[in-house]
Amino acid sequence: MTREPFNIVILISGGGTNLQALINASSRSSFQIRAVISNSASAEGLDRAKRSGIDTFVIEHGSFDSRIAFEKCLAAKIREISPNLIVLAGFMRVLGSKFISIFRGKIINIHPSLLPKYPGLNTHQRALEDKESIHGVTVHFVTDELDGGPIIAQDSVPVLSSDTTETLAARVLEREHVIYPKVVEALAAGKIRVRNEDA
Repeated sequence: MTREPFNIVILISGGGTNLQALINASSRSSFQIRAVISNSASAEGLDRAKRSGIDTFVIEHGSFDSRIAFEKCLAAKIREISPNLIVLAGFMRVLGSKFISIFRGKIINIHPSLLPKYPGLNTHQRALEDKESIHGVTVHFVTDELDGGPIIAQDSVPVLSSDTTETLAARVLEREHVIYPKVVEALAAGKIRVRNEDA
């Protein structure tokens, strides 16, 4: 029996380096990138997707008079595409509870810290200020709680005495590029279960 393709939609806002890692992995994986959606027309990641022949869409949040209106349009486009999974890859918008409830259990995000430590922004600077010896990255399901959804996978890097926020961020980003495609592939292969509405 032929397995149904596991389709994903990737949401971006900027350069799209995690998007590129997913594009690179998709040619040898069980998942297919059906579309890339950006809330910014200037996002470099759109060019990465176009070069790979992936459909792209721009839904600029600034074109709407409210977050609810923006997310209603975004949700409509995603429903039209009907993916198995929504992958946030540098999508710099906090999604509202109504949007999350529509796709509950089918949205994942990658965050540059070892959650539950350092949710939110400036994670690398905060880790350095706290003199952490280990820092890292977390892939998690998205829920109403900011960076608080169930953890799927984590990877760590040592914090060096010579580290700056830039050098630490660069090492963490390298791990992001490894772990994110592995998690999406595991979900596509059924090794990790996409959470249902009641999970």
